[in-house]
Amino acid sequence: MTEMLSDEEILDELQRSAFGYFTKTVNPENGLIPDNTRPGSPSSIAAVGLALASYPVGVERGYIAREEAVQLTLAALRFFWNSPQGPAPDATGYQGFYYHFLDMVTGKRSGNSELSSVDTGCLLAGVLYSRQYFDRDSEVEKEIRSLAEALYLRSDWEWMANGEASLTHGWRPESGFLGARWKGYNEGLFLYILGLGSPTYPLSPQAYQDWTSTYAWKTVYGIDYLYAGPLFLHQYSHLWIDFQGIQDEFMRKKGSDYYENSRLATLVQQQYAIQNPLAYRAYGEDFWGLTASEGPGPGFKIVDGIERLYFDYEARGAPFGPDDGSIAPWAVLASLPFAPEIVIPAARRLMKDYPELINEYGCKSTLNPTFWDEPDDPRGWISPHHYGLNQGPLVLMVENYRTGLLWNLMRRDPYRVEGLRRAGFRGGWLTPGSPLKQ
Repeated sequence: MTEMLSDEEILDELQRSAFGYFTKTVNPENGLIPDNTRPGSPSSIAAVGLALASYPVGVERGYIAREEAVQLTLAALRFFWNSPQGPAPDATGYQGFYYHFLDMVTGKRSGNSELSSVDTGCLLAGVLYSRQYFDRDSEVEKEIRSLAEALYLRSDWEWMANGEASLTHGWRPESGFLGARWKGYNEGLFLYILGLGSPTYPLSPQAYQDWTSTYAWKTVYGIDYLYAGPLFLHQYSHLWIDFQGIQDEFMRKKGSDYYENSRLATLVQQQYAIQNPLAYRAYGEDFWGLTASEGPGPGFKIVDGIERLYFDYEARGAPFGPDDGSIAPWAVLASLPFAPEIVIPAARRLMKDYPELINEYGCKSTLNPTFWDEPDDPRGWISPHHYGLNQGPLVLMVENYRTGLLWNLMRRDPYRVEGLRRAGFRGGWLTPGSPLKQ
């Protein structure tokens, strides 16, 4: 019974199950991780980065032996270092960046996927965690450090900017660079830090200034904060970088920091659910969490006498939508370091009311109590799938709340620290002699 479990026991159950996604779905020959649990799913390079970051957590928690984690890490690093790089449409990557989706067996580009800047960023950030964690003097751990550094140094961030300061979203061999660029506050924050920190092909500091110039500061429910609707936009950069107490020029002027901003965004999500302007079932102080996730749609359905539009995969957000009543449990847990006082009660509620959300592959993607096929089924719709991009944030952010493991590793990474300094971050733990998180 959930009521009998301590907070630590609840967190351990959630974290252990989410970690299982990576060990149960990995191709041990090349370290690739599928995007989701649908049969035939291609590998997501971002999911590989999340797996690489999760292996140190698994070792420290006793979920996996260090030797096994080393072998899985080496398989991935060797694959990405040796895989074909070039403009051919069936390569694995180009200019040190990689295609969003890869074939799980061959490792070649899957479908018409783009050479993705943000997904490569997630991969490289996980690679850098491997470099920091596997620090022993054995030949295999030396190889991990060597390959990890080489992979990061190979990425040409200047090329991905395509003649301007800001980063593009990506490139396709058939049509060239994508039109979209990383502007407006979103998960691209960590990308600029990675690009600025490179000693080989770095972005210019002007790129970061251009990035922050596109921010939107809003007041919602009496809360002043840097706005972005979906929760993951406030979470993903924190998987890779510890923003506690450090400020760039933008945040210095606002008297805040990105960590505090994510706390405020989490509170906005809860307040939106309490107010529940669209009258969705179950919403309240311990039932909230809108983010990018799959859903029961697409299509219209009459529920409780109201015709509602339901989405499939959509970047849901609060308070300005879109919203179709779909809650992402993993996104709630990924906010744990920011606002544990509201996250833990929400986790208890989810585990009590929906115990089937958790299994050996982690936490299911989404649930929607306002969508059902039978009127006498008030539990609604539950996603049948698991996604690597959901499990990784849960593993990493729960650990950062519990021990600060990943953030402590990050603070010792010279490349990310240099990227922060070049972006104008100062104060807090960046001050020489500051202690690690205990």
